[in-house]
Amino acid sequence: MIVEYLRYRIDQGDAEAFEDAYARAAVPLAAAPQCVDYELSRCVDEPEWYVLRIVWTSPKDHLEGFRGGEHFAAFFAEIKPYVQRIEEMRHYERTPVHGTGSSVPTLYEWAGGAAAFERLTEAFYAKVLKDDVIGPLFAGMDPGHPRYVAMWLAEVFGGPARYSGERGGYHHMVTQHLGKGIAEPQRRRWVALLMDAADEVGLPDDPEFRAAFTGYVEWGTRIALTNSQPDANPPMQAPVPHWGWGIAPPYIPNS
Repeated sequence: MIVEYLRYRIDQGDAEAFEDAYARAAVPLAAAPQCVDYELSRCVDEPEWYVLRIVWTSPKDHLEGFRGGEHFAAFFAEIKPYVQRIEEMRHYERTPVHGTGSSVPTLYEWAGGAAAFERLTEAFYAKVLKDDVIGPLFAGMDPGHPRYVAMWLAEVFGGPARYSGERGGYHHMVTQHLGKGIAEPQRRRWVALLMDAADEVGLPDDPEFRAAFTGYVEWGTRIALTNSQPDANPPMQAPVPHWGWGIAPPYIPNS
C-alpha cells in the first residue's frame, strides 16, 4: 500500500463549497477498488489549510488503475475547481514505526471504514443474487442497494450517520422488511453468506471483532425476520442501533 497526501490552501469563503465537493467526490473514490481509505482533515490553528490522505493499494494502481478507470472522471469533475490550490502532493511509504494508543477504536474504524463495508456488501450481494434460498427475496434489487446497506452497517458500527441523513434512518430500514415474510432458513442463509463475504473481503478476523460483528448480524436479522411477518406491527420510529464491543442487555418484551 502507499499513502498519498495532498495539502490544500482554501480561502475561508470557499471552505464549505470545498468540503461539499469532496463529500461528493468521495462517492466515486470509495467505489474505486484501488482506494483503501481516505480522510480530509482541516487545520485547527490555520483553518485555510486542508490535508487529504488517501491510502492506495499501490502507486501503479493509483496513477494508472484509478486515473485510467471508470471512477476517475466523476471524482475529478468534483475536485477540478480546486486543483490549482494544491500546495503539495506526495506519495509516502509506511515505515515500521507505527502503533496504537490507549483509545478504543469503533468497530467501524477497526473494520477499515466505509470502504471496507462497501467491499463487504458488494461481495455479499453478488452471492445473494445467485443463491436459490435467499435470491428470490432480492429479485429486481435496486443497483444501489449494496451501497445503502454498507451505509447502514457503517452507521451501526460507529461510522458517519449517512443512512440517517440520506436514506431515512431506522424508519426506512423497517419499511424494507414489512410484508416480506422472511423464513428462518432464509435468515440463516443471509447470515452465512454475509460471513463468507466477510472472509472473502478480508474483514478483521480477530475473535473480538467477529464476536461483536456476528452479534449484531444475528440480532438484526432476527428483528428483520419478526418485522417481516404478515401480522407484524413493529415500531416505526427509533434510533439507528449503535453497536459496540460490549454485550447487549437481555431483551425484555414490551419494556
